[in-house]
Order: sequence, then C-alpha cells, then structure tokens
Amino acid sequence: MTDIRYDVCAVGNAIVDVLSPCDEAFLKAQDLAPNSMQLVDAARSAALYDAMAPGVEASGGSAGNTVAGVGSFGGRAAYIGKVADDTLGQVFTHDIRAAGVHFDTPALKGGAAEGFGTGRCLVNVLADGQRTMATFLGAANQLFADDIDEALIADSAIVYLEGYLFDPAPARAAFERAAAAAHRAGRKVAITLSDTFVVARWRAELLDFIEQSADIVLANEAELGALFETDDFDAAADKLAALVEIAAVTRGAEGSVILRGDERVAVPAYPVDKVVDTTGAGDQYAAGFLLGLARGRPLAEAGALGSLAAAEVIAHWGPRPMTRLSDLAAEKGLL
Repeated sequence: MTDIRYDVCAVGNAIVDVLSPCDEAFLKAQDLAPNSMQLVDAARSAALYDAMAPGVEASGGSAGNTVAGVGSFGGRAAYIGKVADDTLGQVFTHDIRAAGVHFDTPALKGGAAEGFGTGRCLVNVLADGQRTMATFLGAANQLFADDIDEALIADSAIVYLEGYLFDPAPARAAFERAAAAAHRAGRKVAITLSDTFVVARWRAELLDFIEQSADIVLANEAELGALFETDDFDAAADKLAALVEIAAVTRGAEGSVILRGDERVAVPAYPVDKVVDTTGAGDQYAAGFLLGLARGRPLAEAGALGSLAAAEVIAHWGPRPMTRLSDLAAEKGLL
C-alpha cells in the first residue's frame, strides 16, 4: 500500500454559487419549489440570474465545499472536477487552491463558446436560511473517466464522490473508475446522496453503486427515506447499515446519527445563535466527519467535527467556512 498524501480526495461538480435573498413570492413567480435543487439550461440560468436580487458569488459545488472544509481544518485535501477556461473557472481554481486543496484537473478548452462555461448554482435564500437552488452544470457536466487521476486516488485515504454527478452518464463512469482505483489501493470510497431529487432520479443505480462500491455513505434524513422509500427512519437506517461499513445521517437541529453494523452513535448539533443560510451545511458536516475517519478518530468525535463545521457555515452567507475550522476545533478540544 502506498503512503497517504491526502486525507480526502473529492470528485464532484465544480460550481460557482450565486447567493441572493428572496421571499416566497419570488420563488412562486419563478416556479421554483422551495428548498429544492433543479437542473436548468443556459437560457433559464441567465433569465433567473437577471431576476434575482443582488447577492454574492462564492466558489461552491458540494464536494468542492467539503474539501475546502477539510483544508480549513488543517487536513490534506485534493479535488477532481471540471471547469471551463473562462473567468468563473479561474475564480473557482483560485478559490479552491487558496483553501489549501490540490486541484489540477485540466480545464475544458473553449467550453464557454460551445455552451459549456463553468457551472453555476443560483441559490435563493429565504429569511429562515432555507435555500432553493437552480444549477447550470456547464463544464462540470463534461467530467469523464479519463479525468480521474488514479495515482491521486491511490494517494488519498478516502475518496469522496458527489451524488449530483449521477445525472450525466459519463460522470458515472468516472465514479466507477475512481472507486475501482481506490479499492485497488486499499482506500475507502465514500458517497453523498446529495439531494432527494437525485435519489428520485437514480434510486436503483445509487443502490447498486452503494452495494457494490461504497464503504461510507453520507445522507440527510429525507435522502435516506427516499433511498428506501419509507418514512420509518430506524428501518431505513438499518437497511443502509447493512449495505456499507459506515454511514452518517444528518437530521438538522437534531444533530446526526452514525451507523456501523449494529452500532448507533447519536451526535448532537452545535448551537447556533441565528441560522443565516443553510447552504453548505451537509458539505461541511462531511468535511469534519470524513477528516475524523481519515485520522482514525472514534465515530462520536468524527461526528462532532462534522457538527462543528456545519454550525459554522450556517451562521453566515456562503457554503464555505469563514472562520478557520482548525481554530474552532482546538477551542472545543477536538483537534
């Protein structure tokens, strides 16, 4: 087995987020289901962007947010994702490298001219912090199996796969290649379910991939229920635990439950004075949790790192930490 250079290597959609405040009337006028994620084409993305209130731009993408969180904890992280050779692509590349993440996936040449500019996610946030997302994948949709750096995968303790990538078939082939390379090197494969809409579209395929290729699964309570088509949390949790080595299921303000065989570890959420924006909460939970696993921490401690990171990110706008997570963890005696 080769030496480990990275705690976590993530494979995901390289996206720049545009976050704006909104009210329910705006969502209704734009025919957006509250607290949902939908894929849109370039024309719809442009029209919605024009209608949105002034906001902020921040490099995002679910798995990209997670490895940025790993870097904020002081962990060693790498990322595989596709951007175009355009301005947003330069922004994404700068931001993820500035977060201490190794990123060298070649940019898509001429992508913008062919309708494959760097992906963007338009995030409309209600006053209670709940977000509604419309995503134009663009160049992110052009990630193929050949983009998987097998040496990089082998150098990483955990390979983390973003469920959103199940939408394009070529990216699923990239998943398979990444998972196979990880297992050949004796590494662990983790996957996040990402969204109930992803689960609804690809339930059978996700279940097959989880059973055949995943060691670790991250999900929220709604995604878990959708995966097994039940509202019975305990029954769904038992089914998931039977498929993988470890699973973590987040339950909002109730914290999370970590599953390993017959073991169940309840992890409380860290208190937050005011929830500003829930964008990135699950991504940052994954950052702390996966780093904890990669460093061999007990499940409860790994979950606590995840809860701490989630609490930091929901207290401000944007999907990535604004306070060094390593400092917060040190204050809590977690690192």
